[in-house]
Amino acid sequence: MYNTANRIVKNPAEAEDVMQDAFLNAFTKLNTYKGEVAFGAWLKRIVINKSIYYYRAQKKKNEVGLDDYLYKVEDNDEISEDHGRSEQLAQKVMDTMNLLKDNYRISLTLHLIEGYDYEEISGIMNISYANCRTTISRAKESLRKKMKQV
Repeated sequence: MYNTANRIVKNPAEAEDVMQDAFLNAFTKLNTYKGEVAFGAWLKRIVINKSIYYYRAQKKKNEVGLDDYLYKVEDNDEISEDHGRSEQLAQKVMDTMNLLKDNYRISLTLHLIEGYDYEEISGIMNISYANCRTTISRAKESLRKKMKQV
């Protein structure tokens, strides 16, 4: 849940706050959980909604930092060389995703990392299904171009 919030708000400390608010909200509203989906999926949806709401509110206030948070891959002698390269590549992709436009970054995070389908993403982001597919397609292309530049 923390990783989900962090990918959306792009600030580790704020992600912790958002996650904590989401958990508090979820557990105070536990009686509204109907069991139609898995509890984890219900809770994750609350975290995503809170994260997007928080991010948009911060953006309106112009308090969103312009710094990209780059995470360093830790060197560990016990990790095989192939695994180390895979982690570095994954980190490069994550860092490059932080350089994308906000709607591209959020839609790709929801689709590729969180596993939501186009219909679910269009509902979360309040855009049409066709716009969602186009946005994700353009986001992937933008990510490919930026990966070549980095």
